Amino acid sequence: MKSIHPTCAWSDGRYVLPPLPYDAAALEPFLDEQTALLHHDKHHAAYVAGANEAADALRRVQEGELPPTAAPDAASRLAFNLGGHILHCLYWESMTPEEGGCPAGELADAVNRSFGGFEGFEKVFRAVTAAIQGSGWGVLGVDPVSGRLRIFGIHRHQDSLIPGFLPILACDVWEHAYYLRYKNDRAGYIDSFLRHIDWERTHQRLTAIYHES
Repeated sequence: MKSIHPTCAWSDGRYVLPPLPYDAAALEPFLDEQTALLHHDKHHAAYVAGANEAADALRRVQEGELPPTAAPDAASRLAFNLGGHILHCLYWESMTPEEGGCPAGELADAVNRSFGGFEGFEKVFRAVTAAIQGSGWGVLGVDPVSGRLRIFGIHRHQDSLIPGFLPILACDVWEHAYYLRYKNDRAGYIDSFLRHIDWERTHQRLTAIYHES
């Protein structure tokens, strides 16, 4: 099983920044154009650069250009920055300019089985995501043991993850994701995010996980 991320997030041996899947102003009034551009072109781009720098440092340790003592710090920086790159790729593709909508088909069945219905999903997602202390993410994904959908609060980009967890939907609650429009109203931002989820893409990610040969 695997999670699905844009193939253009990696090219020619380097992590790369994929373009936004819509115009930067397309999410108005949910998210303003300035926030989308700053978030994508500055913050997400910085994680891509950091992941490449950390991966390069690990290569230099392997080839003897850096001492082995440099490896732990590089591995830690790679986990942080690559986690940020992966989650941001998922975040951009989790949203759509269209408002409304709800899961359908196999995804709706999985939501019903895991949360007792769409209202149960929204209740848990709001509670978990709003309660993140400081910077982090609310993430919906597949538990690799039970195959059920689970919601986790991920601190920073990589803390509080279980091994093998497969994310299919992510809401960024670092302040740079929403502060220009929502100020300290994280709950209001989360409510708006829930109204703009791209359920079709989320369904595609789930079916790719469930039906991978």
